[in-house]
Amino acid sequence: MKNYRITVQYDGTRYRGWQVQKSTDATIQGKLEHVLSTLAGHPVEVMGSGRTDAGVHAVGQVANFHIDDAFAGEELMETLNRYLPEDIAVTEIAEVEARFHSRYHATSKAYCYRIHTSTVPNVFERKYMYTYTEPLDVEKMQQAASFLMGTHDFASFCGNRHMKKSTVRTIFEIEFRRGENDLTIYYTGDGFLQNMVRILTGTLIEVGSGRRDPESMKDILAAKNREAAGYTAPPQGLRLEKVTYGTVDGSL
Repeated sequence: MKNYRITVQYDGTRYRGWQVQKSTDATIQGKLEHVLSTLAGHPVEVMGSGRTDAGVHAVGQVANFHIDDAFAGEELMETLNRYLPEDIAVTEIAEVEARFHSRYHATSKAYCYRIHTSTVPNVFERKYMYTYTEPLDVEKMQQAASFLMGTHDFASFCGNRHMKKSTVRTIFEIEFRRGENDLTIYYTGDGFLQNMVRILTGTLIEVGSGRRDPESMKDILAAKNREAAGYTAPPQGLRLEKVTYGTVDGSL
């Protein structure tokens, strides 16, 4: 069996997220597995670097799967892009070591969250931005973000209130880029909890709109309680940008 690593981009608008679900076939993982399993003649499991929520997009999701030696990478990539829906595409493929796992070997992930700040709707990008027309004080948002940098217990920013595993994560960078009619927030960390980026964004928006003080981030972190943080920003503004594997990426 060969182990292949793929980079996948997708418009998550009409999908129920990455992970396969029994109640629907509208998942990214499910679409990939259907094409590969049909080609191989037996079930093929596709393992992603992480789970994106319903409606969330990706330009750099990474996944891996094991398949019979008879299949070459070029053939697999061509077949996937031929039979996948038009809103999912494989942009890279590489054979990797048998032990490589796209989730367990990831060293960092980068997301961006796009906010449309004009009162004039953006018709063509409305599915990829969160429209928020109240004034935002970006300087205060940056101050608040500084308290989130580093290694913390982010339980207050986790959408899974019954999380049994560790909620400690490290955020390496939070960057704000302002455009004429938009604000994009870039997050880079060693990993993110369920809904974490969207809750961070909703909380930072509350700071920017004057509903919270920047220093309140310290109390939110200390509370380790989801109720202490802000609202969960909508999914359409979020995009998985890149998954990094450092010097060990499984390449042969």
